[in-house]
Amino acid sequence: MKILMVDVDDVLVHGRPTDGLPHFTYLERDLGLSAPLLQQEFFKPYWAGIITGKEPIEPRLTDVLDRIAPHLSAQTLLDYWFENDSRLDRQLLADLARLKDEGTLLYLPTNQEHRRAAYLRDVLELGALFEGIFYSAALGTRKPESHFFRLVTDGVDVAPHEIGFIDDVEENIAAATQFGWKALHWTPASALADAIAAFTVNAQATRL
Repeated sequence: MKILMVDVDDVLVHGRPTDGLPHFTYLERDLGLSAPLLQQEFFKPYWAGIITGKEPIEPRLTDVLDRIAPHLSAQTLLDYWFENDSRLDRQLLADLARLKDEGTLLYLPTNQEHRRAAYLRDVLELGALFEGIFYSAALGTRKPESHFFRLVTDGVDVAPHEIGFIDDVEENIAAATQFGWKALHWTPASALADAIAAFTVNAQATRL
């Protein structure tokens, strides 16, 4: 395995830095905006287009907030969102750093819009460990669509079977496996050493 692809949310990043709760758990208390209302008025109708780069997040979010929470600016909400969705799995990061030192190239394949992708790379400093980030808004397609995996594979210029992948969504794992990646469903009980061992066993079985 030359390359390991590591999903972000619920693999590397787990909610609020203080307690790991979902990032909008206290949205109404903190910012006076109902999370279900935001889901209904913003995420449900517009997120698919934003996450695949068809439109930027700020104008659409501003329009929605003008209607449902005029006291809030888009920037305030984005800052709150990103800061409350930034708890890093330090043990996994340390394990990944050791894997990188042994020669494996690390990448982030993730469904993100442009602003949070930049936040992950620059503010959370994941760009220091990972060779690059392949994200849906830049690619124009998202996991689990097969075109996402094709574009990422083309981007690293190796054969699919030379790519390992960990992700918490079983649908993404199934799509990656179908494309030829060595993929493992990541759970709260998962450990990187176990994933690498599974990839190695699968590779040896494939050669037999």
